[in-house]
Amino acid sequence: METGRWSAAIRKEHIVLLLINLALIVGFGTLFLARQNHEFVIYVGVIVFFLCLVAFSINKVDYTMSALVGLTVWSALHLAGGGITVGEGRLYDVILLPLSETFPILRYDQVVHIWGFGASTLVAFCLLSRSLKAPRRNPVAVGFVLVMAGLGMGALNEIVEFIVSSLIPRSGVGGYINTALDLCADLIGAVLALFYIRWWYLGDREARQQKDPRF
Repeated sequence: METGRWSAAIRKEHIVLLLINLALIVGFGTLFLARQNHEFVIYVGVIVFFLCLVAFSINKVDYTMSALVGLTVWSALHLAGGGITVGEGRLYDVILLPLSETFPILRYDQVVHIWGFGASTLVAFCLLSRSLKAPRRNPVAVGFVLVMAGLGMGALNEIVEFIVSSLIPRSGVGGYINTALDLCADLIGAVLALFYIRWWYLGDREARQQKDPRF
């Protein structure tokens, strides 16, 4: 990697987001180690991995600030969900709005999934934007690819949770219904992100370029 190119890709906003992420990792990582919460120690490691992945690819991928802020907020919400105690349980288990008597909806966990895989869909758009041919002329095809990419990342997340639950039997991952609700939340997040992409990045391109030269 050429140092000059990497430095040119870094903006002051990136440094701010990096410092926020490092503060979250150190702060919550220390908390989880002190509590011997091995489940979330693993998740901190996953966040570190993806943070490094973004940092070392930032000179090759046109990451938008929306995507990077979305990922940072997702990290904060995820770590807070496992680190903040509410009553006798975790923030992740709190029902924010009792919308169903049959299923545990709407939980904090599902809100995090909606946000997180909306952010993942934005990242997918950043990764694919240079390869997409005339995205405004192929809205259905592009929309399908982006939503499926977001859902694919959601499926990868469920695989990681399965591995964690296998390594740590007393983890708070949950069962089949939890997984199914998580995937439904992922779909909602991906579709909302698609609407955002269509409005902000694939609408009036010339007007957007005045706000963000990369688009």
